Amino acid sequence: MGKELAASFPEAASVFREADEVLGFPISRTCFEGPEEELKLTENTQPALLTVSVAVHLVLEWRGVIPRVLAGHSLGEYSALVAAGAVSFAEALYLVRNRGKFMQEAVPVGTGAMAAVMGLELSEVEEICSSASGGEVLSPANENSPGQVVISGHARAVSRASEMALAKNASRVVPLMVSAPFHCSLMKSAEVKMAALLDAADFSDFEIPLINNVDAEIIRSGEKAREGLKRQICSMVRWTQTIRRMRDMGVDEALEVGPGRVLAGLFRKTERNIRTTGIEKPEQVEKYVGI
Repeated sequence: MGKELAASFPEAASVFREADEVLGFPISRTCFEGPEEELKLTENTQPALLTVSVAVHLVLEWRGVIPRVLAGHSLGEYSALVAAGAVSFAEALYLVRNRGKFMQEAVPVGTGAMAAVMGLELSEVEEICSSASGGEVLSPANENSPGQVVISGHARAVSRASEMALAKNASRVVPLMVSAPFHCSLMKSAEVKMAALLDAADFSDFEIPLINNVDAEIIRSGEKAREGLKRQICSMVRWTQTIRRMRDMGVDEALEVGPGRVLAGLFRKTERNIRTTGIEKPEQVEKYVGI
């Protein structure tokens, strides 16, 4: 991912070079060539996704595309904060590299799990999690859209909740292929370690507002950004509320910057009046800015 972009735009290539220098290894080669197994390791996935997203943002910014408001889903909040000017790209790379490492270390492989529950509302999923926990960790991790809530926790608890959700007329439950159970209290050790790094990082106030994950609150403060990133690790991503907050601000177009089109689908399910455009490849940049 990002190979064509770096080959087409010098400013994108410079982002990949900086990432290699900051991280001390060629993350650009991992992005461009893989192997996929290496890219899937969360301590590599997180800086790789950040790098590609920031490269696309910079290409757009150089061509006059300036956002009115920013938001990012989970890891994407770091990319959004770089775009806002709240934290430098180099600082964000250091943070997300360690974020991935700490999250992977927090829970032994196989102990935790995540699943997407389709067709039930958040309040219903919360009740199921309470009933199915059996003394283990289990909670909603992402409120992605109306009728799509991701749950996270101990693997057996997630399995019990999945069966209960289907019994309560969920349209389906999809186990997620993830390396760790993100956004639940099993990530507490990662939260503690990240808090120390975030406290030492340099955050600035910023002009372009950002809607944060943990509260779906509009912020412009570097300190609020820092605190939100700390709490985000063990807290639910309030993406449905984030999209509705954009709607209330009068947003009618959203750009999904970087790899994948998952967020565009969530926008369509939540607010169809906000049109979405995905931008990752050079031809998509050229079409959008009219080169």
